[in-house]
Amino acid sequence: MRLRKADIHGRVNANLSFEFTEDGLTSYAGLELLIRYFRRIGLNGLIRHHLIKALPGGDFGTVALVRLVLGLLIVGARRLRHIGFLEGDPVFHRFCGLKDLPSDRSVSRWLKSFRVQTVSALRRLNGDLVARVIAEHLYGRILTIDVDGTVLSTGKKVDRAFRGYNPHHRKVPSYYPISAVLAESGHVLRLHNRPGDINDGKAAPPFLRELFKQLKDTPGSVYRLRFRMDGDFFKRDILELLVKRGAEYAIKIPFWPWVNLQQLIRERKKWDRIEEGVEGFTACLVLAPWDREVRVGIFRKRVYHETRKNYQLDLFDPDDGTWEYSAVATNLSFDVRRLWRFMCGRGQHEKIIGELKTGFALDTIPTNHYSANSAWQQLVVMAHNLLSSFQIETEAEVRPRTQKRTANWVLKRITTIRFELLNRAGRIVKTLGKPKLRLQRNERTCKEFLRITKEIQKAA
Repeated sequence: MRLRKADIHGRVNANLSFEFTEDGLTSYAGLELLIRYFRRIGLNGLIRHHLIKALPGGDFGTVALVRLVLGLLIVGARRLRHIGFLEGDPVFHRFCGLKDLPSDRSVSRWLKSFRVQTVSALRRLNGDLVARVIAEHLYGRILTIDVDGTVLSTGKKVDRAFRGYNPHHRKVPSYYPISAVLAESGHVLRLHNRPGDINDGKAAPPFLRELFKQLKDTPGSVYRLRFRMDGDFFKRDILELLVKRGAEYAIKIPFWPWVNLQQLIRERKKWDRIEEGVEGFTACLVLAPWDREVRVGIFRKRVYHETRKNYQLDLFDPDDGTWEYSAVATNLSFDVRRLWRFMCGRGQHEKIIGELKTGFALDTIPTNHYSANSAWQQLVVMAHNLLSSFQIETEAEVRPRTQKRTANWVLKRITTIRFELLNRAGRIVKTLGKPKLRLQRNERTCKEFLRITKEIQKAA
């Protein structure tokens, strides 16, 4: 039945006046779901276990301050001064476990109290949160780990921020954190902050050794480890470390003259078809300076920006106008087609880094202290990991397995979670002396809240 226009449209004849009240109104009713989930996984106990002895909490306490920063990041705040905009929201106060929120200066001083040891404690806390999900949902399986670095521009007075590898702003001081992402679940396994003048590959071995130790301590740690890395990590000591630890790897190879990949390409007459516009082959590559022989997959992808040097292999250019070439060193037994698809899965790591920057304020530099900024990065990673686990453990849709080895679940972006769940208006009321959270009646919201509540209770 068609509705009349008068039944569809509503007239707006005047402005509404503002009235500010303390009647228990909240803009973040969905945080109640996270409060229940964090209680179920014992988050407060884990924070106490790792941080209570190492870090002074002051009047507010370590647990409350950690949850305060997590809450800031989860609801979308990007600066410490945004704490003031959350003052008086009853559900946010419940989330933090505080009647009054500290000032932004108090939180800044707390972050500046972090040192190398306490940042490491935060890193171990993150490791424990991820290990629990691995043990429960990825037990005894292959773990695919993507390792890469990213650039964070800083101010000129920020401690240990130097000019270095910032591709877009070469004269801007920066940090250059390195991270390892678990491809099957989207969790950040480990992140380590570094000054901006650090070479990605040369500084990677200590990070990888710490990562191996972390994975060894994971419950049910009989896992096959597969690493994917870009060309910055094609270093002799990294290959030796991966082989020594029994890990499988696929690492892109730069087209350095001494590697002599061009000779293999010139000699190749027949390329295997991988997919539309992509061809490749595998071969053995002798790295004489390293006294090592590696198996390589060499690929070419057709492009359509022709130049005068299309087929001049005597003046070989990896981007020659008709084909774009790439090469991957590996100890995997994959054929050329599967190796190509496996390496294509690295794109998920880039998306997660982008999500951390735009959705969780990883690119925000809250203070001019190196350890404080490093602690902020660990809390950003923790917020991301907790929301990923929250989705997985409340029955996120399972994704079909593919050769790209990306996430096994369909995980929503933080902007979607905020819109659908977290940023819902509500009011805390008392009915027969019992507090209740009252939301606007909406069929989709009601269905989703009740479903997630049921899943949390079921797992308790």
